[in-house]
This record gives sequence, C-alpha cells and structure tokens, in this order.
Amino acid sequence: MQPLASLALLATALFSAPAQAQPAHGIAMYGEPALPADFTALPYVDPDAPKGGKLVSGNEGAFDSLNPYVITGNPPWQLRFLISESLMYRNQDEPFGLYGLLAESIETAPDRSWVEFTLREEARFSDGSPVTIEDVMWSYETLGTEGNARYRGMWTLVEKMEQTGPRSVRFTFNKLDRELALIIGLRPILKKAQFADRAFTSLSLEEAPIGSAPYVVSDFEPARSVTLTRNPDYWGKDLPIRRGTNNFDTIEIEFYGDGAVLFESFKGGEISYYREFNAEKWARDYGFPAVRDGDIVLSEIPSGRPSGITGFAMNTRRAPFDDIRVRDAMLHAFNFEYINETLTGGRQGRITSYFSGSELGMQDGPAQGRVAEILGTLTDLPPGAMAGYALPVSDGSPRNRRNIRKAVALLEDAGWTVQDGQLRNAEGQPFAFTILLPQSQPQLQTIADLYIKALERLGMQVRQEVVDNAQYQLRLTNLDFDMTDIRRQFSLSPGNDQRTYWGSDVARQPGTRNIIGIDSPAIDATIDAMLNATSAEDFTAATRALDRLLTAGRYVIPIHNYDVGRIAHDARLDYRRDHPPLYGDSVYFLPEVWWMTPE
Repeated sequence: MQPLASLALLATALFSAPAQAQPAHGIAMYGEPALPADFTALPYVDPDAPKGGKLVSGNEGAFDSLNPYVITGNPPWQLRFLISESLMYRNQDEPFGLYGLLAESIETAPDRSWVEFTLREEARFSDGSPVTIEDVMWSYETLGTEGNARYRGMWTLVEKMEQTGPRSVRFTFNKLDRELALIIGLRPILKKAQFADRAFTSLSLEEAPIGSAPYVVSDFEPARSVTLTRNPDYWGKDLPIRRGTNNFDTIEIEFYGDGAVLFESFKGGEISYYREFNAEKWARDYGFPAVRDGDIVLSEIPSGRPSGITGFAMNTRRAPFDDIRVRDAMLHAFNFEYINETLTGGRQGRITSYFSGSELGMQDGPAQGRVAEILGTLTDLPPGAMAGYALPVSDGSPRNRRNIRKAVALLEDAGWTVQDGQLRNAEGQPFAFTILLPQSQPQLQTIADLYIKALERLGMQVRQEVVDNAQYQLRLTNLDFDMTDIRRQFSLSPGNDQRTYWGSDVARQPGTRNIIGIDSPAIDATIDAMLNATSAEDFTAATRALDRLLTAGRYVIPIHNYDVGRIAHDARLDYRRDHPPLYGDSVYFLPEVWWMTPE
C-alpha cells in the first residue's frame, strides 16, 4: 500500500500535542460530544413514553440459530441488537458521538493510542449476575478470534488488553487511528460463565447467549417465530441513555415464506408494521381498508445520512469482472431510467455515488483542492477519478441504444466479440455468469429480469439464481457468486467500516463484508487518510476522495436511493414526531424509541 506520507506526518505531529487524559461521560470523533454530562435523555426520545404492549415484526425466510455472534447459522437479524449491550451507546442525532452504557466513563490518550473504560458497578446480566471486567475481556477476545467476521477485524488492531482496576479495562492499539477508541466500545458483552465448559459456537437452537440488554428470548417455534420479553428487572432502566427507550413488553418476530405473504399478513393485522422501500408501491398499494379506516398510519421518516450503496455487486476475484472495461460495459447496459419508470413510476431517484446526498459525497467535475492533493499522491487511479466521473444515463427508452453501443465498444476493447450470436473471448469462451439473489428480494429479482434482457442482446449468457436465505448467506460466506446484491448503509462519520467493506486485507477472507473483492492500494490509502484525519475538513476531503475511487472503480451497478424511511404501522404505535433522529429510520429507531399508546 502506498502511504499518504504528508498526512501521516501531519497526524503524527498533531497526535503528539500535549494534553491530559480525563475520564468523561462520552466521546466524539471530533471535538466534544453534543450531549452534556448531565443530559437526561436522548434528544429524539420521549422520556415519559408509556411502557407496555406487544410489537410483532415480520421477517422473510426462516432461522436455525439464536446466536447472532458466530459465523455459522442463520439467526433472526434483530437479535444482535436486542439481547446484548456494549460499553458505549451511539447517539443517532449527531455524526458520531458515544455515551456510556455498561461503562460509566471513558478515557483516552491524547493521541487516542489507547482507550480505557470503567464499568458501572450496577451493571447486570439478564440472569441477575454482575457484569465483570472478566466478562468484558473474555467477550472481546472470544468475539475477536471465534466470532462473526464483523468482530474479528477490530481484534487484529488491539496490541494489548489489560485490566487496570477492579472495574476498568484498557485497550492499546497497534496503529494510530482516531476512530478505534470509539468503535471498540460498541462490541457486545456476553457472559463468560455460560461457555465455561463448552465452545463458543456450541449453543443449541434452544439457547440464546446471555446478555445484559432489556430483552431476553423467552420462547420460540423453530423456523416460525421468536418471542422476546422485556426484563422487568433490567438493570439500566433509569439511565439517561435508556430513558424512554425499549418500551414494548413483548417483541415477537414472525417468519414468512416470502415478501408477498408478509405484506398480506400485515394488511390482515397479523404484524405491527411494514417497511416499504418502493416509492411507487407506497403511492399505489396502501389504500386498503385498514389505512382508510385509520387503523394503519403511513409515516415518512427523513434522514440526513449518506445514500450508501445499493445495487448489483460484481465479484472482481473472478473473470470477467476483474476487468474494469467489462464492469464499465455492465454499467452502460443497465438502463436505470427505463427500469425506474417501470417499477416506481420514476418516483425514486438513483444513488449517484456511495456518499451521495451528503456533504461527504464527491463533487461534480474534476477533483479540486484537498481532494485533488490526496488523489495526486496515489497511483493506479481508475479512469475518471481525478478528471470526474458520472454514471451512464440513458434516454429512458427500452432499447437504450447509445449506451448499448458504448457497452459493445468497451467489451470489444476488453477482447469480447460476438461470434455466431454469442459473446466470446479470443479463446472462444462464452461470456456467461449468474446473478445470485435471495428469495427475500422480489423487487431485485424483477430488476435483474429486466437487466438480463439487455445483456442477452449483447450476446451474454446470464442466469438468475434465487436461493433461500440460508443458502444465500452460505454462498456469500464462501465467496461463491459472480454477481449479487449489495446494500451498505453509512453514517455521517464513516471510518473502519470502510476498511471492512473495501479493504484489500479482507478481500479474500471467507465471510468478508468486502464481497466485491476490492484490492486497491489507492482505496486502502484513502481510508487511512480518513482514519488519520484530525480535523473535520481533512476528514471530509478524504471521504470525498474515497467516494471518487469507489464510484469510478465501477464495482457496483447502483439502483434506487432510499433517502426516506417509509413505515406503515399500527395506529397505536407512535414515536416523537417533532424530532426524528438525524439518522432517520434504523434498527435504533424502530423498535428502540417507539411505544404503544395505551388503549
């Protein structure tokens, strides 16, 4: 990897500035946290929200595990947010600010080369036993070595973990990275004694990991439903960070074979809410009797976060998608304007870059100022990264002739020509690949069908393979696909998650989140520049540079921008409508801060 030498020297100088570390109630990526030490509740929460009621969620597919922390099995995705807690908790109303949850205080070195947490003396697991430093240290090491891939990367950045007091633990990092002091506080803490005589991966379906969160798994029906009950003795219910949250007595997760059945079940009142991601369906399909009668309410939740990336990802570990000219051709062949009109009536805009819709997104035209300086230190930039790049735009007609001609030229340049009606390379091998999709994504399947018709006109042999969710996850874990769907949501303070998504060091690791297989020294160096930035200005410039490299790399065929959360829900459900969080709808919004209005 080619380092950004000037940035590294600047960061080292700034990190060396003298300062005195002090325990604090919270921490921000830059400057001071937004909430003072004496805050009484999160700003988007009603601290007096009523407790009670049952929330019923609907999932597609099935489950075969209640352990969301290991790489094996297919647990309900909600469990990792509902049954455990971390040392710190993220405020959804500021770019990146953390406040103590299991930890009563946080302390960092001036250069953030280490961070120390002091555990709350009153912290308890759901079985009433105290949360100890031994539990904390065991959780970090076990998750870092045996847990799901999402936890392992952080552990490789820890040089030393040591107990520094009866309730204190310090993590020293093996590299300078300002974000590490924050994100290490967000790992789940589990009960060590539960695994005293068995392996971490050995829990049967009948047993969930013991955590300290407000909810515990109280019942389940294999492959059909999971029930969580609010713990009446939850240790943290009076903490300001928890006031007005986790209000439902019961959360039930019901499983359905496909999205159509799930939607009909919602219309019939069997589940409490339904998230709609299609603007056309939102306008067209929500006039059923329960909506007209006021039993179901339609709520739109604004969001200030970047667009993230949603679309079809190409596996660059395999030919032909290891060739940027081929990937460019695939982008030109994708007729978004026609597909968008067909599926959403043109109501839903397109993602134009990974951080579009925010100040972190790349700007039109050539790179300028600090962005140009960062890119100028790098080599092997994709075409357009420095001069400017924008996604191909069609005329909206079904034939997309101009872009198809461009795709043909790009493919010919890459050595692919039509021979006897089929696109082949110089060795006579056909251009053939499969689009792998989960059965839980019917809209993506429809988009893929329309896309395949255009690709067949180019002489390609393309097959859509739809599999159940468990098989889909196994295929992704084993990197066994040509093209598949991708959705990555970003915060206004992206950091090490970007290394997880695009870093070359995890590009070929089974279970990696870098499903594209990106292996780019330039992208690695730009992520380093983000992580080493000591000012908001440098951070923004580095993120805009990263956005240019990712977008110009032609790795993903972007589709719709989900910039508004659309939730149809039981009229008895409510949230603080005068102050939705900056990050809009997320797993930390519904069910976290909603409540059931008493009858």
